[in-house]
Amino acid sequence: MTEDIRIFSYLPNPRVWKSLITAKLINAKVKVIGDKPKNLPEWLWDFDAKKLEDINSKDVIQYKRSSKRGFKVDLYKTDEFLSRHPFGTVPAGFNSDGSVGIFESNSIMRAVARSKSNHNLYGGNDILRQSRIDSFLDANLVFAREFQVYVLEINELNEYLYKRMNSAYLFYLNGIEKSLSTNEFIVGNELSIADVSFVCDLAQFLRERDNKELINKQGFEVISLNFETDFPNSNNHLKNLYARKEFKEIMGDYLKKAFF
Repeated sequence: MTEDIRIFSYLPNPRVWKSLITAKLINAKVKVIGDKPKNLPEWLWDFDAKKLEDINSKDVIQYKRSSKRGFKVDLYKTDEFLSRHPFGTVPAGFNSDGSVGIFESNSIMRAVARSKSNHNLYGGNDILRQSRIDSFLDANLVFAREFQVYVLEINELNEYLYKRMNSAYLFYLNGIEKSLSTNEFIVGNELSIADVSFVCDLAQFLRERDNKELINKQGFEVISLNFETDFPNSNNHLKNLYARKEFKEIMGDYLKKAFF
């Protein structure tokens, strides 16, 4: 069976889990290719990604690119990859034949959801519900953007960076908390991809707690220190969704490690 969506990425990656969980919920097929972050410079980035050791070295040199974000060494990306993915980042999604590139984890997740029509994870035929889901996904993206920078700079925090992250954390979770105060799920009373994105991105941010000692040494507190008591609705929702087999089979013990 040909996959509906193919993804190349570093692994494990909670952002890829969004698509894998969605695929489980709707019985779609997603193929994931990748490796640990430190090993991706040893890959040729493409729809049909391969390890450099499996390719003739004379063929590879033409694809050498200067890294601009996240990596400190040169990377190898085909012209076709950069045509499909003009920003050159991962996770990199593709349609089944590689002719269309899809970037940003929420957009890849949307593509998975759209690949099947027998569900309401993305609002079904209700355009307003789809837009409501998109609204939460956009808010989620703002939060995720901030914590990407925060995590990359966690060894050298400063007041400005810390305050930006704290502000983004409070803004996002206050909104989620308010929505869950009157709804079973983030968008009404039915599971949607807004819930899937919430679980994966928040679970990743809560791993901030792994760096408690490092953060404290720099004179700061762990931002998510009191998450469970500050945001009880969000905490319950996170744990309830994580307990579902579609989430747990993909995420494993990842979330357990986020709680003290």
